[in-house]
Amino acid sequence: MSKKQKKALIRIICSTILIIVLSFLPIKGYVRFGLFMIPYLIIGYDILKKAIKGILKRQVFDENFLMAVATVGAIILGDYTEGVAVMLFYQIGELFQSYAVGKSRKNISELMDIRPDYANVEVDGKLEKVDPDEVEKGSVIVVKPGEKLPIDGIVVDGNATLNTSALTGESMPREVTVGDEVISGCINMNGVLKVQTTREFGESTVSKILDLVENASSKKSKSENFITKFARVYTPAVCYASLALAVLPPLFSMLILKADVNWQVWIYRALTFLVISCPCALVISIPLSFFAGIGGASKKGILVKGSNYLEILADTKYVVFDKTGTMTQGVFEVSGIHHNHIADEKLLEYAALAESYSSHPISLSIKRAYGKDIDPDRVSNIEEISGHGVVATVDGIKVAAGNAKLMNQLGIECMNCHHIGTVIHMAVDGMYEGHILISDVLKPTAKEAVKKLKKTGVAKTVMLTGDAKAVADKIAKELQIEEVYSELLPADKVVKVEELLSQKRNKEKLAFVGDGINDAPVLSRADIGIAMGALGSDAAIEAADIVLMDDDPVKIATAIQISKKCLRIVYENIYFAIGIKLFCLLLGAIGIANMWAAIFADVGVMVIAVLNAIRVLYVRDN
Repeated sequence: MSKKQKKALIRIICSTILIIVLSFLPIKGYVRFGLFMIPYLIIGYDILKKAIKGILKRQVFDENFLMAVATVGAIILGDYTEGVAVMLFYQIGELFQSYAVGKSRKNISELMDIRPDYANVEVDGKLEKVDPDEVEKGSVIVVKPGEKLPIDGIVVDGNATLNTSALTGESMPREVTVGDEVISGCINMNGVLKVQTTREFGESTVSKILDLVENASSKKSKSENFITKFARVYTPAVCYASLALAVLPPLFSMLILKADVNWQVWIYRALTFLVISCPCALVISIPLSFFAGIGGASKKGILVKGSNYLEILADTKYVVFDKTGTMTQGVFEVSGIHHNHIADEKLLEYAALAESYSSHPISLSIKRAYGKDIDPDRVSNIEEISGHGVVATVDGIKVAAGNAKLMNQLGIECMNCHHIGTVIHMAVDGMYEGHILISDVLKPTAKEAVKKLKKTGVAKTVMLTGDAKAVADKIAKELQIEEVYSELLPADKVVKVEELLSQKRNKEKLAFVGDGINDAPVLSRADIGIAMGALGSDAAIEAADIVLMDDDPVKIATAIQISKKCLRIVYENIYFAIGIKLFCLLLGAIGIANMWAAIFADVGVMVIAVLNAIRVLYVRDN
């Protein structure tokens, strides 16, 4: 419990004791009034202060003004106990709200703990702690056991086990050694690491994640915007309605019916009406529900950029997957060389040299299979043709490495491969020289992810890939994905998503799931973009609306579950709060509901709505 909450609790306890004691004392008149002012000011001075400030700033109509007018009016009418009790119970409701916000904020603050306080830099043989902002790119920092990695980099000395749970939501530690990339925010569990930084602190993973989370609340959902606009109209409307209730019925009775009027009865009804009408339950619980949803998601390693995306995710009926790195591990291996007329080693050498400047996973697998140092002076005139392959001059000979489209473009007849996998056709000096077969493997949880998505209510799953049709069809069949489109260029994926968007109904939403590196255009075009396996990827954090902090596709279904529960609770609170308030307003206007019923309609409904909202924090994986 925070210091502010403790102070509020002490004020509530002191005021409660004083009210109980004063209620039993046989005192009347000004003495009774003066004594009741003590608990009233203890419990309500901050509300009165806010109400006066609002009036001075010409921002009159808010819950503080309603509470101030209602309680001061009740005290003027001589209902001291009720007037003080209304303020007391309102503050109890505020304490519940503060606790609930703290509970949901805790999950996000745990994520905020990844922010490093310092970096160890070696100066004259001694370690000095410096601000991470002061460390330049390319510097070598030392990370001792128990310390956080302050900046992204590559291990140049040592080996250790890293705890990545704050980033990924997973408890499985990760072993790192010399040559491995490491990202900021992880905790070094054992061993001393020397890390050469590859970025400045402001561009590191931890900075981007923290910025993403801190700004999440700025993007409001439609429900939150509705409640904000509703409160602006609703609050002044009920204030004028309350004034009308206090004045018009007695005037009508006095002037038209010529009857005696008890003004005190109608003023009391108007004050009761004011207390009942306070929109706290809606104004507090709706944003809190989304805040709790974002907090609950971050606890599971799912970063949601705003509550608007959480709302959209709940209506997702189409999920479109990229293949490589999303549903497959993206770790390619050369599994065969076929139809070649030159030695396997020579063909692999030509391919590795031609692909030497590419960072594509397939290119990396060819270079790994070659296993020798590449002399860049042997390669020139490199031309990378997107979605086709690469053409380069190797040792003065023109070499082409790519798919069948590239061979057709060059007018070279190629041989089909009867094995399932990615095929890299090779042409040397204008002649077809065979092909290299490269295989990828499914992620262990890919099949489970598709099943869980269907359980959450997703109507259609689609896979888009630039890979060969045979490979794509095999993977789609294994995963039970309904539709698959293969041999697509990056621009073709956008066109295909456009087609799928035109097929769905208005309320239905389409989510695209990609690895965030080369899928930025599609991530941006979909109703909601989800970046998979995006830890440390700038493209993912920039283009996606939701970032999954590990590469587990099962988290997509978890994110949808959280969003659905969040929306369900939001609507429960809206219907419950408005329904109870309308019913009690009617009873208050005709004199059936008194101030105690008003307290329930205001504070009771708020407490119930807030407690309901924090249920979003707890979502079980189905």
